[in-house]
Amino acid sequence: MEESIERIKLAEEAFDKVVAAKEHLEASLDAFDGVLDDLALISDYYGSPEWFDDFEADGKGELPADLKRGILSEDLPYHALVEIRALALLMLEIATDTLYLV
Repeated sequence: MEESIERIKLAEEAFDKVVAAKEHLEASLDAFDGVLDDLALISDYYGSPEWFDDFEADGKGELPADLKRGILSEDLPYHALVEIRALALLMLEIATDTLYLV
């Protein structure tokens, strides 16, 4: 009987963790799904002729000093896009592993 109780406790703890993580993942995926158009805009803009024109204008001081311009840095958008791709690949890997469990 003691073994049954321990198995049930362990399974219940695992179940609670899985349900909480699933709910968090679902909320995160919903939020990310909501910015896919923004991601496409960034992907299309970064490295485009327009981006280079804007980058050059920034270098010449032609843009307002108070304009937020992280998108014109060479590293920030690049790293964000690379990290998003890595996350997409991780999601595929997790999805593949999960399909064999359920």
